[in-house]
Amino acid sequence: DGHSHLSAYERKRLKNITENAKFFAALKLHESAARLNQIATRRQSRVTKRPRPKKVEEEAAPRRSMRLLRVEPSGIPVAEAPAQARAEEYPRVPAGPVPMVPEDQEEDSKWTETLLSTWMRISELKAEDADRCTPDIERYQESLSSMVLSEENVRKVVKSRVCSMAIHPSESTILLAAGDKFGHVGLWNVSCGSEEGAHIFIPHNLPVTCMHFSPCNPAHLLSLGEDTLRCGDVTRAVFDEICRSEEGFSSFDFLEENGSTAIVGHWAGDVAVVDRRTPGVSSEFSADIGFRRTRTVHVHPVNKQYFLAAGLLDVCVFDVRYLKAKGNQPVSSLTGHTKSVASAYFSPVTGSRVVTVCADDKLRYNCNTGRWLSRFRAIWDPKQEQCFVVGSMAHPRQINIFQDNGKLLHSFCNLNCLSSVCSINVVHPTQNILVGGNSSGRLHVF
Repeated sequence: DGHSHLSAYERKRLKNITENAKFFAALKLHESAARLNQIATRRQSRVTKRPRPKKVEEEAAPRRSMRLLRVEPSGIPVAEAPAQARAEEYPRVPAGPVPMVPEDQEEDSKWTETLLSTWMRISELKAEDADRCTPDIERYQESLSSMVLSEENVRKVVKSRVCSMAIHPSESTILLAAGDKFGHVGLWNVSCGSEEGAHIFIPHNLPVTCMHFSPCNPAHLLSLGEDTLRCGDVTRAVFDEICRSEEGFSSFDFLEENGSTAIVGHWAGDVAVVDRRTPGVSSEFSADIGFRRTRTVHVHPVNKQYFLAAGLLDVCVFDVRYLKAKGNQPVSSLTGHTKSVASAYFSPVTGSRVVTVCADDKLRYNCNTGRWLSRFRAIWDPKQEQCFVVGSMAHPRQINIFQDNGKLLHSFCNLNCLSSVCSINVVHPTQNILVGGNSSGRLHVF
């Protein structure tokens, strides 16, 4: 059939090819293959465009404030379950009065009663008028050298980072109060010398940034959380609520010797005047002093109408008598700070000096603590007009005493008992006692 020139083998091979072609054509395999290839290509294109569904364990947890969850800062992501457990560990403190019942009341009620009774007893004792004359530097340095730290005078008093401290003015008993970042207030009777001398109370929800025993009634301990100012009254065994605000408190100081009025700073920059004698939990008035942030406020020791405010780059003196809602002008401004200011305080006797702590490391001093430590606050020794106390980043760990001219007078250190940075410090008003608090809740008493 037109292939006569081919050999018999080639004709047979061609016939087989033709028959096979007819057979496959009858099966329509080419059309099916083309259709399947088209479907596969379309599905493949859809798969590449559609995002891969996330697994349940890969879904990111919603962003939450570590501070509100009471979770320590960490370099790794915080798992949702531990964060919730930590938040539930410390239930929110309700508004209004809070009973002065320690966290371990059921276990050690006898020791708690002893602690509170001691506080009440020493508050009733009237100390003799102390010699307010400032000692000369030589005698002062000698007294500093005689102060030591022993193992029994180191105690974990609160559960977390120490944010504030206060020391009772008693000359017979060493009673300390410390506030931490989770709203705890710890009381420690150092003089009792036993393991049962410290107890923890929970009067606040957020960091306790400032604490003072009342200047006229040391049976009252005032503590400032970010949302409330409370007065712990040991005679009534209650933490009364004096003032409440959602704006966030940062610090306070008494405007009068009787402790009835106070100036309170807000993190947002405003200051407010609080009068404990008026009913309710609102401030008397609030004033915009032009700050974006107010970290500390401090009242002049002699002329009580003046107060010092510090925050960011601002350190200014204001007259509380002329405060108004807006447009306030400072009486004096302390310029020269180039980075964030952590604190500013008048000198204790005359108020003629101001010591500030700033992140620009003035005094050629390293005070950049980072996120793990409370920021340093340089405080004046109430017994010495010219000298102040401040923590240190140096090794070995130490607490330093400087003269107002920048001279380092003394370094408190102990290789066996002090191995951490003490950011917050307090000095007894009449006795040679210094206390340093660290980021784990431990107090060190020299």
